[in-house]
Amino acid sequence: MASAVLSQPRAQTLTQDIEGFRSFTMAHPRLAQAKEELLSAIEASAPGSLILVVGPTGVGKTTLRRKVEAALTDKLAASMETDPGRLPFISLEAVAPDCGSFHWRDHYQRMLAQMQEPLIDYKLGLPRGEGERTGKGQYAPWPRAYTGYQLQQSIENALRYRRPAAVFIDEAQHLGRMASGRKLADQLDVIKSTASRSHTVHVLIGTYELLAFRNLSAQLSRRSIDLHFSRYQTESAGDVEIFQNAVFTFQKQLRSCGHLDLLNVWDFLYERSLGCIGILKDWLMRALIVAARSATPALNLAILEKAALSGSQCEKMLQEAREGEARLADNNDTRDRLRRLLNLPDRVGAAPASSETSASTSAVPKVNRRTPGVRSPQRDQIGLPRDQAGKMQVLHA
Repeated sequence: MASAVLSQPRAQTLTQDIEGFRSFTMAHPRLAQAKEELLSAIEASAPGSLILVVGPTGVGKTTLRRKVEAALTDKLAASMETDPGRLPFISLEAVAPDCGSFHWRDHYQRMLAQMQEPLIDYKLGLPRGEGERTGKGQYAPWPRAYTGYQLQQSIENALRYRRPAAVFIDEAQHLGRMASGRKLADQLDVIKSTASRSHTVHVLIGTYELLAFRNLSAQLSRRSIDLHFSRYQTESAGDVEIFQNAVFTFQKQLRSCGHLDLLNVWDFLYERSLGCIGILKDWLMRALIVAARSATPALNLAILEKAALSGSQCEKMLQEAREGEARLADNNDTRDRLRRLLNLPDRVGAAPASSETSASTSAVPKVNRRTPGVRSPQRDQIGLPRDQAGKMQVLHA
């Protein structure tokens, strides 16, 4: 009876911790910085521009989107009162295709549904068999569902009338799924065309797979902006301090930790979260649920280890994160190479160009102008070797 009496308050405490922790959002510095950068980019971008927000999985990109959407709603509240038809933003997720190629018609239909477009049932077509009665007493079938091009026109018209500040497409790396024979640039051209014709900024949010869309053409490079929402890294002492502060903040939100001090195991928390606050929060949430379903009095280190991602999973995520960070790095070597391509003088203190770099930027490619059937110029051997010459003299003698 005593254990039953004690378990009920403990269960209630864990349940309260789970619900409170689920709704808790930490405004850590990297998230606050990314929010301000994205809001500034939306405001400063020309109508029809593209903004690519990339980062590792679990860094908090969805949380960033929700905070920016809330800020846009507050900013456009007065405008929406005078114009009830206006929307502060359009937000949807790019659904992963089940047939190997991204389904644009399904994407358009979901966007129209998000905008609560009137007569959307007519735009999406009617079931087969229904139709309109003709003069001869027969039924002429309704046209089938709109084609992708017609749905794209409906999207463009709706965006021009609704005038959202931005269109957010989460999990945008799924746009890169395409059938063989299609070009990756074609996928982004569709988004670019929709953004341009509707005069609406489009924000593509995704993992580092989204970097495949960067620099596909000069026009896309001119009209797109890259924002990197990075993780906290141990190479930076400031990042380590911020991560420890985040761990301490989570500690204060968890009353069921008991005697477990999360700061004492911050390196283990970093090891299995890779410095991503989103992964850390999901991990602690799983640990809370495991503790609530077990006989342990509170959250402990054993439960943390049980709820953590495996080492192989973290290694794979770290590999993808480092590859994406390397692709986004804009270091001095990149700048020096650009200046040499533009025939500008080297920066003060810049390293001298290597022979390979100089040859690739300044050497004139060789052109083969030899006429077919004409020998290449070369030295022909004259006379005979000394041993053969001696034999020849003996034979003549």
